Amino acid sequence: MKSGLLYDFLRAFHKNKLAALAGGILVVFFFLAIFAPVFATHNPTHIRLDQDQIKLPPAAAHFFGTDNLGRDIWSRMLFGARISLLVGLLTMLITVIVGVAYGAVSGYYGGKLDFMMMRFVDILLSLPTIFLVIIIAAFFKPDFFGIAVTIGMTSWMRTARLVRGQFLSLKQEEFVTAARALGYSHSRIIFVHLLPNVRALIIVNATLLIAHAVLLESALSFLGFGVQPPQFSWGSMLSASQYIVLLGETPWAAFFPGLAIFITVLCFNYFGEGLRDAWDPKLKNILG
Repeated sequence: MKSGLLYDFLRAFHKNKLAALAGGILVVFFFLAIFAPVFATHNPTHIRLDQDQIKLPPAAAHFFGTDNLGRDIWSRMLFGARISLLVGLLTMLITVIVGVAYGAVSGYYGGKLDFMMMRFVDILLSLPTIFLVIIIAAFFKPDFFGIAVTIGMTSWMRTARLVRGQFLSLKQEEFVTAARALGYSHSRIIFVHLLPNVRALIIVNATLLIAHAVLLESALSFLGFGVQPPQFSWGSMLSASQYIVLLGETPWAAFFPGLAIFITVLCFNYFGEGLRDAWDPKLKNILG
């Protein structure tokens, strides 16, 4: 993106106050997650069974209180953010790589190949993603990387459809016809001439994919199919706090992880919409 276009993009994005605020909040969340050992006040896995240390309400000594095992919730929130956000980023990368490659090949070559590839996508889209992910996770008990791969390999179809639609339209343009007349290879036309023209769509969609992945990982962890101890995420923290007795005595143990998930997903959605409107308002009709 040239300097003039970059300036116009940043100015347009800055006008969207909600998107700018969401981006700032996400930067803070990532900063706290990366430097979790610096900002953590206690060992997040240290168990204290003394009665005067368990189920403490939020206070100066424990910002978010302690859970039923005496573990500091603030510190666990910081380290749990690492898993939740990392799963979101890894899932996004897997989804984008697979979806873009699949959609680009299908849209560029078209014909019978496109027909068969899209029917396969239709079959996958007809399967309920959450149940498919639960079945895979139940059998393999994956770690956070395995969770990201599982979610990514069951979520790439929409990205493939979006890229395929754009390629079908762009390959009819004159610059593609000229590239073919000059004898350029198919791979060069796809990666050098066509793919840069859909980068805005890909980047905007990627931010929305992170929100989807964070939410889906939290749902898996809440149901007990996500990351397994000693690893923990916001979703697994929420799962550990779901029992009625615990919630009745220490509601903060569930409130803060749930609030973090809510804010993160909301911010990614607002941030993605801000990128979409600032980069290319026409994407609103494509991404919905």
